[in-house]
Amino acid sequence: MTKASIAVVIPAYRVSAHLGGVVQAVGKDVAHIIVVDDACPEGSGDVAEALGNPRVHVVRHPTNQGVGGATITGYKKALELGVDTVVKLDGDGQMDPADIADLVAPIVANMADYTKGNRFSSVENVEEMPLVRIMGNAGLSFLTKVSSGYWNVTDPTNGFTAIRADVLKELRLAKLHSRYFFESDMLFRLNLLGAAVADVPMKARYGSERSNLSVWKSLFQFPWLHFVNHMKRIFYSYYLRELSIASFELPLGLGLMTFGIAFGLNAWAQASSAGMETSTGNVMIAALPIIFGFQMVLAFLSYDIASTPKRPRRFS
Repeated sequence: MTKASIAVVIPAYRVSAHLGGVVQAVGKDVAHIIVVDDACPEGSGDVAEALGNPRVHVVRHPTNQGVGGATITGYKKALELGVDTVVKLDGDGQMDPADIADLVAPIVANMADYTKGNRFSSVENVEEMPLVRIMGNAGLSFLTKVSSGYWNVTDPTNGFTAIRADVLKELRLAKLHSRYFFESDMLFRLNLLGAAVADVPMKARYGSERSNLSVWKSLFQFPWLHFVNHMKRIFYSYYLRELSIASFELPLGLGLMTFGIAFGLNAWAQASSAGMETSTGNVMIAALPIIFGFQMVLAFLSYDIASTPKRPRRFS
């Protein structure tokens, strides 16, 4: 790893109290530190410039674009600087810049195209996390696995990430979600490219910082966004690009289950209205399609899990 190969992008919004310490803690193996002042009312860009660090580049947004929008701006600046790897680091102090070397290592070793921190890597880390974060991340992790197709990753909202520059160039950055769904949407886009993603264990750090993410917004908005991405991924991967046995297992399985449930409910309703018990034949006609359909859906799920991209894109 050479000094000129790494740039760190720090989206800055209401993090002026922590930003200076974060920037100064970034190791010398990082060539460029790109601070994106996302129309921060606290003047985070001014704080970064006042440090007098020659590695710091400050980019300012005239209006707030969200963490995703700020990160995309930082990505574009990093590509202009010609680096090989781009790291995203939050400016609130929850991520230790000393972990950058570990985060970048799988990419340098040609084992992954994209890496992300995982705070659930040990029981000790989980015990230090607030209960609401544990429950929220557990639910979001499952939704992200389903929508992105990366069944091997956890802690999807973790914003401590690194990406190979040549893979970043292939992403349609304008399509990425500009707000807090950015990290999950990034995984969905990477899957469409067939990029290899790896989790890197990291320790969670919590202090006086406050998250700008609304729990209620994520509770009601994220499931729908995940559903949309899931449907897009299934269509792109199993019908538009190529056909496989899984392409037939999913619709056939869902069709059989739907028929079995609908037939069973109708037979039960008719029998109940006549004051009779549902006949054994009708029960079997309802049960068999449900059983076979469920098995086909499980077979599709097994195929989808096995299809998780594991090989770095540059060698595919």
